[in-house]
Amino acid sequence: MTFDEAKNRFIQSWGTLATQWGINRTMAQIHALLMISPEPLDTDVIMESLQISRGNANMNLRDLLDWGLIYKHLKMGERKEFFFAEKDVWKIARQVAKERRRREIAPVIEILEELKTVETNTPEAKEFQKVITEISKVVGFADNTMNAVIKAEENWLMGQFLKVFR
Repeated sequence: MTFDEAKNRFIQSWGTLATQWGINRTMAQIHALLMISPEPLDTDVIMESLQISRGNANMNLRDLLDWGLIYKHLKMGERKEFFFAEKDVWKIARQVAKERRRREIAPVIEILEELKTVETNTPEAKEFQKVITEISKVVGFADNTMNAVIKAEENWLMGQFLKVFR
């Protein structure tokens, strides 16, 4: 397999994989391209490499910056903005977990806490509160798991994975 074939396969695969993390395919493909690039890239190079529009590139670069997965790099004498990706895979995993927790789990916890305050003066309301309480337990477990990933150090996390495969 040539380098170009491998590069394209990685970018396509990362795009597919990341959709399962809550990141859109193009955003993940840009991230993959920046991860394997030895130098920061400008928007024009990203657009050309991935065959995407300027608007699509700009929107997804902004989202990647918001997620904390890429950074801007300014070059002396250049008016263009350049971008580079975090290359530490453990930091990437923790950052994705942190963002997913903030965007998905935290709002659900807030809503469930509010729903638990329902008056339980009817059998239906009692059943409702029972279900909400059980859902809260599952969401709380997911939240604790995400927090463990976010706070985990690379060595601890690797140790946990190795225990599973021994």
